[in-house]
Amino acid sequence: MSEPEGHTLDTRGLLCPLPVIRTQDRIRTLAPGDVLHVLATDPGALHDIPAWCRVHGHEFVGVQTQGRIYTLTVKVQDS
Repeated sequence: MSEPEGHTLDTRGLLCPLPVIRTQDRIRTLAPGDVLHVLATDPGALHDIPAWCRVHGHEFVGVQTQGRIYTLTVKVQDS
């Protein structure tokens, strides 16, 4: 499997609220238009990260599931 384009943040093994906090911290270092792939094992991230994107004006692109690992993709917007 090839590495997805963009930046990757590994939050596997972390529980709520850490995946969202780490996502927020990482997005602050990225430029508008950048793509961030968040790897998570906490099912709560499936709700929390899209909700965080809505509140903060970033685009939630989608999620892919492979076994118990979720890859949530976010496109950074001006905020």
